[in-house]
Amino acid sequence: MRIHDDRPGGAGGYPDDRNYGAHAQQPGAGSQGAPSAAQGAPGARSTQSLSAQKYNYYDDDDGYSDAEATSVVDQRGGGAAAGDYYDDLGGDPRKPFGWNAGTDLGLLILRLALGGIFLAHGAQKLFGILGGPGPDGFAMALGKMGFENSAMLALVTGGTELGAGALLVLGLFTPLAAAGIVGVMGNAIFLKLGAGFFAASGGFEFEATLGVLGLGLMFTGPGRVALDYGRVWFRRPLIFGFIALIIAVAASAAVLILFHRP
Repeated sequence: MRIHDDRPGGAGGYPDDRNYGAHAQQPGAGSQGAPSAAQGAPGARSTQSLSAQKYNYYDDDDGYSDAEATSVVDQRGGGAAAGDYYDDLGGDPRKPFGWNAGTDLGLLILRLALGGIFLAHGAQKLFGILGGPGPDGFAMALGKMGFENSAMLALVTGGTELGAGALLVLGLFTPLAAAGIVGVMGNAIFLKLGAGFFAASGGFEFEATLGVLGLGLMFTGPGRVALDYGRVWFRRPLIFGFIALIIAVAASAAVLILFHRP
């Protein structure tokens, strides 16, 4: 039975996620035994993070591994010591790639910008502020676009935009927040398909841009400056990104099939 702790470096670890062979010390092997790869031959570098080494699990597929957990490639060809990492010019060793502060800052900027836009649009639809139509005005607009139960859909759409925007700003439940944005923008793009792509001709250029930004954050995650930091969906962004994408597509399709009458 597989039991694990979702906290970063939690004591539960992921003991059976990998067949780590030489990385784990064999039962009965004492201090007189040969050193394992995890303990390190001379000049070798471990491919496990510090928490993985401590709790004996292999975390090569963690979404946000540190430099210690990144596989190291020898670019000099045969005969080089394991763990050596050289630049393309063939001389100076360089630091292995790792998640860095610049990436965190970039993702924070994207989250704040995209979340702020949807906070504003949601507030327009729900409360009629910032020059928005309010729930009644938005419901009338939805009715003209062919939607039934437009009053309910106006509240659902405005609430989705407001909630998704707030969650993105906080970096909380990021895949789900991104799914809300992608779903709403998917419906908006569908309604504007006949007008072409460019916004100048009434097309879906703006909606597509927002949707693609949401789709990107769905798979990258929020970065480390976020309330999601360390949670299981933060450490497994690809898996939860696909789950969120399925939710977004299903919700968007359900709204069009059940409520839209051209």
